[in-house]
Amino acid sequence: MDLFSDESDNEMYEIGVFDSEGIVDTENRRLYNRINYRSEFSDSEFTYRFRLNKTSVDELLLKITPSLKVISSRNNGISPLHQLLLTLRFYALGTMLLSVADFIGVSKASASRIVHHVSRAIAGLYPQYVKTLSNTQNAFHEIAGFPRILGAIDCTHVPIQSPDSNIGEEYRNRKGIFSMNVQGVCNADLLFMNVVARWPGSAHDATIFNNSRLKMQCEEGLFGNRWLIGDSAYPCTSYLLTPLLNPTSVAENHYNEAHIKTRNTIERCFGVWKRRFPILSLKIRVAMQTTQAIIIATSVLHNICRLNNIRDVDPEVAMPQESGDITYAEGIGQQNHSVRQQLINNYFSV
Repeated sequence: MDLFSDESDNEMYEIGVFDSEGIVDTENRRLYNRINYRSEFSDSEFTYRFRLNKTSVDELLLKITPSLKVISSRNNGISPLHQLLLTLRFYALGTMLLSVADFIGVSKASASRIVHHVSRAIAGLYPQYVKTLSNTQNAFHEIAGFPRILGAIDCTHVPIQSPDSNIGEEYRNRKGIFSMNVQGVCNADLLFMNVVARWPGSAHDATIFNNSRLKMQCEEGLFGNRWLIGDSAYPCTSYLLTPLLNPTSVAENHYNEAHIKTRNTIERCFGVWKRRFPILSLKIRVAMQTTQAIIIATSVLHNICRLNNIRDVDPEVAMPQESGDITYAEGIGQQNHSVRQQLINNYFSV
């Protein structure tokens, strides 16, 4: 089977409807027209609809095909390319599965299975594309003069349907919406370096970090003398710097100004990510395992787009707006203000 076939002929598939005796009802057959979108659209039109350009789709398909359950060409099988395009279109629209199923030319049940398998396959590329980088501090320093920054950290909510009547309330966030609270860390170029997508919407940002592998790596000194930078939801420690709640001196105000400008990168990263893949801002209506795979898969795709300079696109659907951050009295966890104060005295007082 040719994964990247450029044949211009579109394919018409018949799906039989069975009667009560298991015999195909030929009068009620459904016809699905599977269009070859690689030849149908120009590169810009293709990128607008699927968020990746044709070259990136080809490269991604080569990497995930071994992980896909490839359906043979017998019995009107669905090619790996159509499976990938259906999933990308689902991410780009955030709509009902039936809509993307009709767009590609498959049944709704097939679309559900495809989204699950392809999302898991793309999520499996996480170690290749979402990883901590060693040369982040110079680019961060250029933003506002803040030294030795490893990455900016924050959490964002991804709306979901209620997962289960027994545990559903755990996923209801402070706005009363069912969601996943997703932790992200990015560099100055808006590349994700860490994504955690397994916590319910009621979880506190600091709780997610305190139970993450990233915190363990920071405490073990894996990243040397570089710092994470986060908002006041997090505890101020020797490896995670937070803003001052009540700055009084000129140096403290300089610190807060530089902190805000530098930390804004993660807010921008979340914004670009969600605009590119509106499914993250609209309610995801699939099983929990698939939801988690979608979140990780779109973070991988976000990095692929950034690395290949694929331009940010305006969403095709209206995007709900998130309200501003909550100001917390103190982050959850043990506080250590000595490193922050030393940085203010030695660097921002000049």
